[in-house]
Amino acid sequence: MPTRIRLALDWTPNTNHTGFYVALANGNYEKADLQVELISPDADDYKLTPARRVAAGEADLAIAPSESIISFQTNNVPMLAVAAVLARDASAIVTLKQSGLDRPSRLDGKVYASYNARYEDEIIRQLIINDGGRGQFVSHKPARLDIWHALLTNEADATWIFLPWEGVEAEQRDIQLNQFLLEDYEIPYGYSPVLAAHSDWATENADALRRFLSATAEGFAFAVRDPDEAARILFDTAAHPSLTSLDFLEKSQQVASGYYLDAEGQWGVMRRDIWNTFVNWLIRNHLLNHPDGDLIQQYDVSRLYTNDYL
Repeated sequence: MPTRIRLALDWTPNTNHTGFYVALANGNYEKADLQVELISPDADDYKLTPARRVAAGEADLAIAPSESIISFQTNNVPMLAVAAVLARDASAIVTLKQSGLDRPSRLDGKVYASYNARYEDEIIRQLIINDGGRGQFVSHKPARLDIWHALLTNEADATWIFLPWEGVEAEQRDIQLNQFLLEDYEIPYGYSPVLAAHSDWATENADALRRFLSATAEGFAFAVRDPDEAARILFDTAAHPSLTSLDFLEKSQQVASGYYLDAEGQWGVMRRDIWNTFVNWLIRNHLLNHPDGDLIQQYDVSRLYTNDYL
């Protein structure tokens, strides 16, 4: 009897997820004696975040930002990152070129379209300050799927995007963007997204988890070797109504495939220094708290992630 694994996606199917769909379509999971179910968040209209779905026992694995791991762990829920979905940050804060907001400092007093994610507004505030601004902006929280649209219709002045997705869409539509990469402004952002599991589940299902990660790594390696075919597989296998253009997916896949593997050509492996630097940045900016509200002064990042199942 195959082991069942339920994976909660963070968004409707997109090129961050290609390796999972390729592994599913190519029979990698089946060969690993796994029955894998991919759960799209629109199944319940985004009521539960993927990590909360795992915490509630409604999924075994979740795709989530590293901030979710940190938030759960500091609230005594042993959520664990077991693989990095992307080896490096593929995101940027963007404004429309025509707006003239060509530096983060110019976002003072402007409207930022927020996902209402943990630490998000604090990161944007620090981005502005590090560029010489005051860090004062209006945080606007549109419906999750309306955030990109809010920028394009001037309802918001800036937002946070994935370059292989909205960045490619902007290029295709000839929308000129200013892009602010966090690392260019001394903000050491962590892995986003990661594959998260409850540490108890990971321990109890260690063999199945290793087989799952090995099969998934094959899927992502395939996407790097043949991005156009991987895009077609994603399009056909996900068969989601939000995926309307194979041409767009192919262009997105060409960009996304450059983020999957680390410098050694490995998928999923996480580095301690990246976790450490981000957590220490949060501590320095007084953003980490114990459940009772007291500030955390130091933190052992080995509690947040492991490469042991890779």
